[in-house]
Amino acid sequence: MGDVDLNSDPCSCPSSPLSRSGVSPPSLEPSSSSTLPFRNGVMLFMLSVSAEQLQRFKELLVEEDPSPGCTPLAWGQLKSARCGEVVHLLTEYFPGRRAWEVARDIFAKMNQTELCLQTQRELNEMLPNLEPEASSLRRRVLTLEEDESDKIREYKARVMSEQSTLCDRTSWPGNNVDFFYQEPCREDTLLQCLLLPRKPQGRQPRTVVLQGDAGVGKTTVAKKLMLQWAQDTFYAHKGWLAFYLHCQELDRPEEQSFSELIAHKLSGSPALTSRILSHPEHLLLLLDGFEELTLTLIDRPEDLSEDWGQKMPGSVLLTSLLSKRMLPDATLIVFLRSSLWKTVSPFLKGPFLIPLTGFSAPERSMYFRSYFKNRHDADAALRFATGNAVLFSMCRVPVTCWLVCSCLKRQMERGSGLPRAFPNATAVFVHYLSGLLPTRVRHVGGETHQEQLKHLCSLAAEGMWKNQWVFGETDLSLARLDERDVEAFLGVRVLRRAVAGGDLVAFTHPSFQEFFAALLFVLCFPQRLRNFQALDRFRILQLLAHPERRRNHLAGMALFLFGLLNDTCALAVEQLFGCKVSLGNKRKLLKVATLPPDGDLPTPQHGLPQLLYCLHEIREEAFVGQILHDHRKARLAISKVRDLQVSAFCLKFCPRLQELELAVAWAVAKATSLSPGRLPSPRPEGSDRSSLWWQDFCSVFKTHESLEVLTVKDSAMDMEAVQILAAALRHPHCNLRKLIFKRVGPLVVSEGIIRVLVENQYLRHLEIRDTEMGPRVMDALCNTLRHPRCFLQCLRLEGCPFNPTNRADLTRSLKRNIHLKTLMLRRGSLERGEQCPPVLAPQLERLSLESCDLTLLSCGSLAFSLVSNQSLTHLSLAENALQDDGVKQLWNVLRHFPSPLQRLVLRNCGLTSECCQDIASALGKNKNLRSLDLGCNSLRDNGVALLCQPLLNPDSGLQVLELEECQFTSVCCPALTSVLLHNRTLRHLDLSGNGVGLRGAKLLQDAALKRVLRPEVVLKKRQSRGVDMMRRLEGPVVNMDVLQVVQDWKDELCDQAAGTV
Repeated sequence: MGDVDLNSDPCSCPSSPLSRSGVSPPSLEPSSSSTLPFRNGVMLFMLSVSAEQLQRFKELLVEEDPSPGCTPLAWGQLKSARCGEVVHLLTEYFPGRRAWEVARDIFAKMNQTELCLQTQRELNEMLPNLEPEASSLRRRVLTLEEDESDKIREYKARVMSEQSTLCDRTSWPGNNVDFFYQEPCREDTLLQCLLLPRKPQGRQPRTVVLQGDAGVGKTTVAKKLMLQWAQDTFYAHKGWLAFYLHCQELDRPEEQSFSELIAHKLSGSPALTSRILSHPEHLLLLLDGFEELTLTLIDRPEDLSEDWGQKMPGSVLLTSLLSKRMLPDATLIVFLRSSLWKTVSPFLKGPFLIPLTGFSAPERSMYFRSYFKNRHDADAALRFATGNAVLFSMCRVPVTCWLVCSCLKRQMERGSGLPRAFPNATAVFVHYLSGLLPTRVRHVGGETHQEQLKHLCSLAAEGMWKNQWVFGETDLSLARLDERDVEAFLGVRVLRRAVAGGDLVAFTHPSFQEFFAALLFVLCFPQRLRNFQALDRFRILQLLAHPERRRNHLAGMALFLFGLLNDTCALAVEQLFGCKVSLGNKRKLLKVATLPPDGDLPTPQHGLPQLLYCLHEIREEAFVGQILHDHRKARLAISKVRDLQVSAFCLKFCPRLQELELAVAWAVAKATSLSPGRLPSPRPEGSDRSSLWWQDFCSVFKTHESLEVLTVKDSAMDMEAVQILAAALRHPHCNLRKLIFKRVGPLVVSEGIIRVLVENQYLRHLEIRDTEMGPRVMDALCNTLRHPRCFLQCLRLEGCPFNPTNRADLTRSLKRNIHLKTLMLRRGSLERGEQCPPVLAPQLERLSLESCDLTLLSCGSLAFSLVSNQSLTHLSLAENALQDDGVKQLWNVLRHFPSPLQRLVLRNCGLTSECCQDIASALGKNKNLRSLDLGCNSLRDNGVALLCQPLLNPDSGLQVLELEECQFTSVCCPALTSVLLHNRTLRHLDLSGNGVGLRGAKLLQDAALKRVLRPEVVLKKRQSRGVDMMRRLEGPVVNMDVLQVVQDWKDELCDQAAGTV
């Protein structure tokens, strides 16, 4: 379904809210809004020049000599050109790097030093990818006869007539100046930069996609673009001929050619059409209304056509245009709902995506203040709206923002309290839609109001299950809606015509369809045996599902359903719609949504589980508590304010929560989306509430006694948010035992967080991974480790580089900490190139120094420490280039001195078969070593055969041997089969990733089948190669009842061995 045509241009409407607001136009910094299209555009610095500077720039530009073969720039082309259009002229008349050189020279003449530097920097960044546009496209001229020019002028006049009245036409009731409120200068920037050349090639994109939710203004942009083109204010120098094509124009039962379609728009002129289509570089095509398509795009390239004069089915014609098979040099602008991107994008050639997000949070706030004339009322309404982050988020769609404001204003005029009237966002839609229906729909055609409402809801629900947003005669008939019903609902603007004069209808806004679909499952039907429309388990799971990488199209319906089941909201439905309701589905939702004990919260690809949003909408503590009571783990991604409020609400009802994984891409002081410029107040609306919600969220660490593990990953917080988190973790009632940070911003791991190690007596485990730690934080960590109240037992620093001074300080601190038992350092934690001894404190039991650039000297120091160490049981030196000489010192110690070491990891240490004799000798004498990982070393057949010798001794103590990817073949398999036949202690043997071939695999399998000793052999196929650092240090879990042999077995070998042994 296309965007609702609710277009009110604040630039052209004299009574626009902007003109009354007194707010100065915002500054247009390139990064100011995510909705602006020029994040990857060239010469963005041109947008920061003043009007006077731009005028002077154009005066100097017209004096520049163009490239050979190009006609000089005329003042008429530059006189009214905006910044984006000036950039276009520069890149066209001065191809390649010449455009930047000309701009730099002009800025130099204007004494604009900073702009000169910015120009040169951008030029240096883009070289050598900079590509001038093909000269053949620039030089082609479309010459029209006088009568043809007259037809173009007539066409432009018709476009202006259709689009200039946008302010006065709306499908919504009320005062139309209230519908849209958006910064005119921001909108102007959007249009002029829509086709800005992009980095790194510096070329104009030929296909641009404007993507956004329904109602955010996609169709508005399309129609305003057409209006500006007709007025010769949109890239006038391009000489484009623009055509707006609604997909319904192509979705016809009869075949048609593209030339017929264009000729119809030009009032039937085949000769003019042919001339235009023969110059496709002059075509600007706007495609809209994909939501209303009933055809299927063609995925077979051979079925497409490049002949614009050939009649073809609509599916072939549309796909040929999208894929640029037809008219490849035309410029295409596609207006697409976000949910359809995955469907349409495979057919697009080199699309440039521009997200349209609707109102930013500051714009929503300004809209509220403009809508309510009384400042006290505006503050009250805004305070209420920002108090419900889900409702305030809905207001990013301009029509929804108007809907909410109108409902709040009506309620305030009645003197009713807003929180009581609107317990949730759903209640706002109850009040609004009930206000449309009663007076003009009731008792039409002899039907009762409830029957007619039920038929409307049936239409909506059936469409939701099918992901269908446009309805034809068959759909209406199946829902038992006759022509009088449809006209009645069209009259109150619940439904609308999909295309003017067409037979297809759609709900005025998708949220209306979602609401009425949900209402079907709340209505009571007294005449039935079961008095409500029951939801089965499959449908409930559909409503709560999280499709991979896509938003569930049923999410809005699910939210409304849970909202309608709120007791207060259900009562409002009965009173305002005048019909009975049933809460029978509430029990079904409770049964399906409740997870068994030890269950995890559903984990979406991004954002929060849909279930949490629904529970927040129902707002009934007893109901929410029953569903969440037994949840043990939660993984939450908080990127928006609404995520924060919903999470804070729901976590209160998870008293048995044990593990929480958190990704926070949000800052308390910047709790709104990017602002388009200066605001009337220093902080965005809702910032204080966001801080309170974050405090509320963090309170779970004080109240949930079972919560022991917190993982913060892929997160960025500001100082205020970190301080709130640290204060909660330091609280006396916080029982957290394990704290993990992965890939977080530099402010997250702060001195305050480090102090938690002293003030929280339960914390035993700290991990900091792939995170920059400043010198002050490292100093705080070292001081904390020396503190007598630091009871930390495990410290893991991975990818956290620090200098030798910090490392030396860390070593001293560890030696004074009697509680720390496990230390893991990896990848850059010891400065590269420094010959520094590894950190080995006497109390450590587990030490991992993976990828720490240990040298021969380091190995000698470590070997010397092992002589006297009586506590270390697990040691990992993986991914250090120790080579044979380095590990020889370790094996000498293990051979000649008693050591408590039980697990040794020498994975990927540059070892060869030369060291295997030393290893075998040590294994023959050291009976304490139980687990050895030699994977990813070049041991080859000779080395592996040597390692097998000590394993044949009856008193061998080794239980785990990992030889993954050690470059051996079937030659050493006889030695390995001897181990399988005669070794009594081995429980895990990893031989995967080696080229033993079928012969070697058969030998090993035969040995497994012939083994008569206990334990029995189990053949296991190699799984994922990725192993966590902690799991590698601990080693594989051993089952004392079996000998597990890991290899790249074929499934039938595993089945045969399992069935025989």
